[in-house]
Order: sequence, then C-alpha cells, then structure tokens
Amino acid sequence: MRILVTAPYNESGRKFIEENIGEVIYEPWKKHARAYNEQELISLLASSKADALITEHDHVTEKVIAEHNHLQFIGVCRGTPSNVSLATAEKFDIPVFHTPARNAQAVAELWIANLICFMRKVIPSVDWLKAKHWGEGAHTSYLQFKGNELANKTVGMVGFGAVGVRIAQMLKPFPCPVKFYDPFVENYDTDYQKVSLQTVFSDCDIVSIHLPVNKHTIGMINADLINSMRKDAIFINTARASVVDRNALIDVVLNQKIKGAILDVFDHEPPDELDYQLINAPNVLATPHTAGATFEVEDHHVEILNKQLLAWKQETLVAKP
Repeated sequence: MRILVTAPYNESGRKFIEENIGEVIYEPWKKHARAYNEQELISLLASSKADALITEHDHVTEKVIAEHNHLQFIGVCRGTPSNVSLATAEKFDIPVFHTPARNAQAVAELWIANLICFMRKVIPSVDWLKAKHWGEGAHTSYLQFKGNELANKTVGMVGFGAVGVRIAQMLKPFPCPVKFYDPFVENYDTDYQKVSLQTVFSDCDIVSIHLPVNKHTIGMINADLINSMRKDAIFINTARASVVDRNALIDVVLNQKIKGAILDVFDHEPPDELDYQLINAPNVLATPHTAGATFEVEDHHVEILNKQLLAWKQETLVAKP
C-alpha cells in the first residue's frame, strides 16, 4: 500500500507507518504554506499512485474522492473531519479516521492564559508601559490596571468534550466551580454540575463555547442567550464562530452589556469588517485562530491516528478469509 501523507507527520510517526501499514509519500501542505486545493490534491493522488490519504486541512471534496474511490482509508489529522466529504467517502465504503482531542491541551492552556491576561488587563498594561505613560505617581499603574482574580469565578461550558473537560480539570486548583450544558454527556466528574443551556448563560461569570459545527449547532448561541448574560460576565469562544449569532455578540460587546469577550475564531478568516468590530473593541482579547497551534499538537495527532490505523489493519486482516 502507498499512503500519501499531506499532513505534518513527524519522522517517528512516518517510520511507524512504513513498518506497519505501507510506503509513505510525504508531501506536507506546510511546504506551500497553504492547504492543497481540490485539483492539486486530485493530481497529487494520481502522480503518487496513492492507495490511501492522510490529510489535515486539504480540500478532500466529493470530486477528489470520486476520482480516487479506490482509496482504502482517509486519515484526517483534525478534531473533526470537516474538510472531507464524508457522504462521498461513505458512498464508496472508504473509512475516515480523525484525531479527536489532539489539541485539547493546547486549547486549554491558551484558554486559561488569555482569560487571566484579560482579567488582569495584561495587554493594555504592557502597551501602556512600552508607550512610556508611567508618570511620577508610584501607584498610577496599580490603580489603572487593577483586575480580578480567576479564583472562585463560576465557569459555564457549552459543550463538555475533550477541551471542556481539560479546562475544567485545570481550573480545579484555582478553584473555580464549573457548570456545563451537554445533552450527550451522561458520565462525568461530580465536581462539575450539569445544567440547562439557559443556566450557563444567566448564572455564570464566564461563558465558554465548545461546540462542533453541524446543522444543529450553527447559530445555536442566539441573541436571547447572549443577552441573558450578566453585565460582569466574560464570553469566550475558541471553538467555531458560526455557532454564535455574530450581530448579537457585537451588540453586547460594543454596548458593554457584558464585561467583554475572548475570541480565537471569527465568521470570516481572514476577518471581514464586522469581525474587526469585535477584534478592535477595547473589551475584547482576540487571537488569530491559534488556540490549537502548538508543535506538540502535531505529535498528538500522529500518535492518535497511528493507533487507529494499526487497529484498522489488524481488523482488516482478521476479516480476510
């Protein structure tokens, strides 16, 4: 078997595939600083004579799969395989693997870092210091940039998957009470409280979004929910922008109906003018979709996917007569 690998895949991971699955043709998208588009991927699969594909951000469209419907599997180095036409893969009986939780640690760490930076006014205080605004008064900065502690703030999670759980675990030592809404979670640490969606928004000091994008979640965080937040509440989204009513969020942020927002995702990437209304607001800490951007994430997705591929191969061998 020949496996085209366009995802970043470390040397030990590629060696594992060579020893256990098949020959690797390594053409990572990073060499071009962008994902392969539909036609590029079709051509690359053909020229490499690949029997399988391991991708990350490339456009694995209906046409790509239809023209290479002999693929034995598609591995996707992402938390959700949203760049793959799953319906087409299913049509041709091509198994699709992905790497849930690959970036849970990375997102959780930046979530806490950004929240503390926001609450302690770190970025404006650094800008103020570099601009040489510190006058004669010894307590000028102490008074101007006095913030809040994270300890004992109630954190509400909308969605309680790998990222939400990892954040909740990290918050225990502060300590922070955690409430969550997730109808699909039945077994959980009883230190956390399962509540209604409305309760998360109306009762919590910090409201954090951890939802995937699907037909049920797009626009799920609507104006009624957003407007039910407390005036001193902080809204955080490190998941996907399309699950949130952007206009409602702009309204509560710009009119200071809430304390502010911490955002890593936007309706348009690169952002459009409405996105920049949020990004440039003084009560917003915005990062350019980098919550999951660590070198270690690539090691995590290699480990997760290789385990799945080895199990798949073993099952395939057992199934053969």
